[in-house]
Amino acid sequence: MKTLRRWSLKHARGMRGLYGLFERMAPRLAPVAEKIGVQRLEAVVLPIERAAKRAFFDCQMCGQCGLSVTGMACPTGCAKGMRNGPCGGVRLDGQCEVRPERRCTWVDATEGDARILPGHTSTWTRRAAPRDYRLTGRSTWIPMIAPPKAMPVPAAASATQAPRVQDDPVDNPFATLCRERSRFIVTVEISPPDSADPRALLDRAAVFRGLTDAINITDGAGANCHMSSAAASALLHAAGYTPVSQVSCRDRNRIALQGDVLGAAALGIRNVLCLTGDDVSKGDHAGAKPVFDLDSVNLLHTLKGMSERGEYASGRKLQHAPRLFLGATANPFVPPYAERIANLERKVDAGAQFIQTQFCFDIERLEQFMHAVRARGLHRRAAIIVGVGVLSTAKALRWMADHVPGVNVPLSVTERIGAAADQRLEGKRFCIETIQRIRGIEGVAGVHLMGYRNEDVLAQIIVEAGLRTPARDVEAVS
Repeated sequence: MKTLRRWSLKHARGMRGLYGLFERMAPRLAPVAEKIGVQRLEAVVLPIERAAKRAFFDCQMCGQCGLSVTGMACPTGCAKGMRNGPCGGVRLDGQCEVRPERRCTWVDATEGDARILPGHTSTWTRRAAPRDYRLTGRSTWIPMIAPPKAMPVPAAASATQAPRVQDDPVDNPFATLCRERSRFIVTVEISPPDSADPRALLDRAAVFRGLTDAINITDGAGANCHMSSAAASALLHAAGYTPVSQVSCRDRNRIALQGDVLGAAALGIRNVLCLTGDDVSKGDHAGAKPVFDLDSVNLLHTLKGMSERGEYASGRKLQHAPRLFLGATANPFVPPYAERIANLERKVDAGAQFIQTQFCFDIERLEQFMHAVRARGLHRRAAIIVGVGVLSTAKALRWMADHVPGVNVPLSVTERIGAAADQRLEGKRFCIETIQRIRGIEGVAGVHLMGYRNEDVLAQIIVEAGLRTPARDVEAVS
């Protein structure tokens, strides 16, 4: 089976041609379906379809086939169920984060794309809708032969109603700054505490008062359990900070995701960063069941619908629409590199208005990424905020590179820091140098500082890099 799978990728262009021919010829079998009945025809066709697709494409029979637009690689082969491009955790060798023995499905898809349309980065430009689990195991060939009849929609049900919009009592300077780009943006990341005492969070946030434009609150980062992102964000908001609540698809289905974001909005949370989420097997509850009902692109689309159309993903209307400012992540530093741009564009199309990247230790790779971003004009549609950070030693950097999905630390970086007499100081110097170089790249709107339980050093970097003056010299708060 693996041999056939590699063969089909190698001959993706020819396979795509055959698939297209079948799509055009299938309607000619409609009289057969009408004569013997669609259900009887499916009983004959389905075993053949399942065997052929599984052998050539490792198809999981989701009933919503996307092979013809994903380089002839089945998206449901992805361990996280990604339907709109790769996650940020792909390994440097192109292997899957969750199943290291397998190649990333989207690395395969990118390879197939390159063979189908040489010179193009992706044959897939539109968003793939969330998976409909009612269709699992059903044939996708039968609807080509005998398309289902459209059900008439009552006039009253088809009419669209604008959501009820109220004046928003919550000031959101971060959204204004991302839109206007009046200064270089600075955001930081804090992991919520393992405590029910809010002081544990507020004391760490106090280090950044006056130094940042927003503070990200992670959502079970690394698949480890902490205080919920929505609750921690609400605590920061009540204390006068501007939070960005991270929302991961790993732990909740589309019902819970919408409910949590709606509840957070009622508590004053406006900025939401949409993430797919890390693999549970690397966290402190390795036996937990991963959900991944949506990917980040479909989560963005869903929340945009709540905010702009005032309706749930089901189409049911909200009484009052939440005011949301949506963001997403990007990882230019791991393969498949060409697909990263197409994936970013799908996120922006789905509603992302700001983008925060993974740790940047490779400026050259970032410059290549930003060149492609500018070519598509994506930097004008969303604020690109580049992730930077620091760890105390070269050993810690190497551990992160080996154990944190999606982080690429070049050997030259660990060698430089490892050779220093004061590794902590050298790491800080490297981070400041990286920030200065990033500021010179056209299209970059800001930096996002990360460093687990390293708030004091990150605050020093912000000041020493000339990004902000100390809090005592300014009156603004985050």
